[in-house]
Formats: sequence, C-alpha cells, structure tokens
Amino acid sequence: MASKEQRHRAIQEIISVESVSTQAELVDRLRGKGYDVTQATVSRDINELRLVRVPLGRGKHKYALAQLELTEDVMDELGRIFQTFVHDVDRGENLVVLKTTDGHATGIAFLIDRLRRDDIVGTLAGEDTIMVVGRTVAEAKRLQEEFEDLLA
Repeated sequence: MASKEQRHRAIQEIISVESVSTQAELVDRLRGKGYDVTQATVSRDINELRLVRVPLGRGKHKYALAQLELTEDVMDELGRIFQTFVHDVDRGENLVVLKTTDGHATGIAFLIDRLRRDDIVGTLAGEDTIMVVGRTVAEAKRLQEEFEDLLA
C-alpha cells in the first residue's frame, strides 16, 4: 500500500503535466497509476496540498499548486480574481461574506489565508461562499472595505 506522501507526490506530478479539472479526473489518473483512492480521499489531499483551481479560459479550469509567497503577489492575484469571480461582499459584525462564482470559493479563500494577516482569524469556504472571520468588528469593517475596493 502506498503512503500518503507517495500519493501526494503522484498528485503533484499528475497536475504538473496534465490538465486535471475535477476531483473525479484526479481519482481516475491516480487509479491509473495504481492508487486505490476514493473521491473523499482526493478531496482531503487537495486541501492538504493546498491545490487551487486556476482558470484556463473559456470556462475551463485546472488544479495547480499555489505558487504565491509574497503578500504583494497574493494581493495582486486577489485583485485579478476578485474582478472575475467575486460578485458580492457583505458583513455582519466581525464576519465578512464573499459570494463567488460556483467552484471558486476554496481557491480564493486559500489566497486570503496566504495573506497571513493578524486581523483575519480564518476563512471557511463552500462552493460559492467564503466566510472571512475578522478579529474585531472594526477590523472586519476594514476588510470589507478592502475587499470592496478589489471589486471596483
């Protein structure tokens, strides 16, 4: 039986040479390499490896390793992505909620997490919604304003 580390290396290899856009496709590729995996396992692997879905154009996407390290790079990428995939910013107390195009919330939340900001306690993403938890109400208000500026 292959270890998780071996499976993770196989996933990284697969997505570096192939355009894989769904978890089901990744399951198929791994099974083709002899890994006995379920979609639930692959979903956990995607989160652990912090893979993101990047747009290829014409409504197509693929999984990729996030390469952004500098805060400035992350902010530039967030600005570009917000213009395309974020539709609304709302706030209630210290919670900022972002509405996204279906399937993009996780990747955007990952980028927000990469900011490693003290005023952000954390994020939680679903299919088309991200909840960003601000440390205080005042900091959440500033986050809302920053996110709204990215939409403009």
